[in-house]
Amino acid sequence: MAPGLPTAMDRPHFIGIGGAGMSGIAKILTQRGARVAGSDARESATAEALRALGATVHIGHDATHVAPDTTAIVVSSAIREDNPELARAVELGIPVVHRSDALAALMDGLRPIAVAGTHGKTTTTSMLAVSLSSLGLNPSYAIGGDLDAPGSNALHGEGEIFVAEADESDRSFHKYAPEVAIILNVELDHHANYASMDEIYDSFETFTSKIVPGGTLVIAADQAGAVELTRRIRDTTSLKVVTYGESESSDIRIHKITPRGLTSEVTVLLDGKLLTFTVSVPGRHYAHNAVAALAAGVALGVPARNLASALKAYTGVKRRLQLKGEVNGVQVIDSYAHHPTEMTADLEAMRSAAGDARLLVLFQPHLFSRTQELGKEMGDALALADASVVLDIYPAREDPIPGITSALIIDAARAAGADVQAAADKDAAVAAIAGMAKPGDLVLTMGAGDVTDLGPRILSHLEG
Repeated sequence: MAPGLPTAMDRPHFIGIGGAGMSGIAKILTQRGARVAGSDARESATAEALRALGATVHIGHDATHVAPDTTAIVVSSAIREDNPELARAVELGIPVVHRSDALAALMDGLRPIAVAGTHGKTTTTSMLAVSLSSLGLNPSYAIGGDLDAPGSNALHGEGEIFVAEADESDRSFHKYAPEVAIILNVELDHHANYASMDEIYDSFETFTSKIVPGGTLVIAADQAGAVELTRRIRDTTSLKVVTYGESESSDIRIHKITPRGLTSEVTVLLDGKLLTFTVSVPGRHYAHNAVAALAAGVALGVPARNLASALKAYTGVKRRLQLKGEVNGVQVIDSYAHHPTEMTADLEAMRSAAGDARLLVLFQPHLFSRTQELGKEMGDALALADASVVLDIYPAREDPIPGITSALIIDAARAAGADVQAAADKDAAVAAIAGMAKPGDLVLTMGAGDVTDLGPRILSHLEG
């Protein structure tokens, strides 16, 4: 049976409770019997889902939202020191707990699988959560996105396995002590927190050092950063290191990936035998995620053939190539991709799925710092589309950087031969992309910000 409430987490208050990571922890604590409260900037389906579980969710941030008997304040790295609820907690002497410490406490006493990497974490974690659940293993899990309904990003299970995303962006993944860790890729991102690849490597090395003695590291064999990390740690660790990928040197080798519309058939060579299974999302990137999930489950003792069959139960997670609808022969799909590597992977997958039809993209850059460092690469990625519309930068937690705008991406895309235009606002963007679309086309809304809200508006526009 899974453990109960961590010490001092019986009456927590979450600042920013509607966020993907925060809401998952709040949900699990509620299911374990905690009296959970929190606040968020705006109303949302996630807030409603938490209320349905018994949590108290306030809209807006105000010192009066913090109850005097609160036992802990839970924050993420996005919460600023001048937040009135945080200031009130300090005034009352209430302990302040980072989200990662709360998650680490929830995993204590279980068999954790921590999924790390610059991208692909949500998909891989979701694949594991769904497949292990379908096998009746009742895992707990905390995912950075909803599976099939608001609030489905986390679950308190009665089994001994806990599957969680391990976020490298603020080094919070150093807090976890997994039995099995997955590293999907190692690339330079989160430029506000990392100045160089050496800092990235050092951070991931620290993460691998937290794996429990006798544990397993599952790591990509094809991605350059992961290969370099493996080289750095292999001679200094007693961990079992399992590599996966298309490289002939892989411990679990991807023998073949066969696209089948919006699905793929994957064949791997494992322990000298070929094993074939279906992945219900398109593209090579997602096939690799599925093999990483397979390797992690096997490392925990789940029979490979059972897990391979169960992986078919995964049908996607919201915002990861999620079909939003179809009108007049035009399919609208939503993608969370915001890093150039993710963008390229999703655009290549959609290009394959489109066949002879056109691929149209509505892209919203995410963060000024990321655009400053990777704007050219984002533009290069957009050249894979037949036509693109680019919105202003979604700032999220950042303040503007002088001179950094979407024009950096648009100029780079045009230099790469792309057909791309800027949108003055969201209304103009919806009208532009819908005006281009013809029967058979695929429209992709792409980015980590609120561009996801525009898919339904595009569909409405297409209906006329």
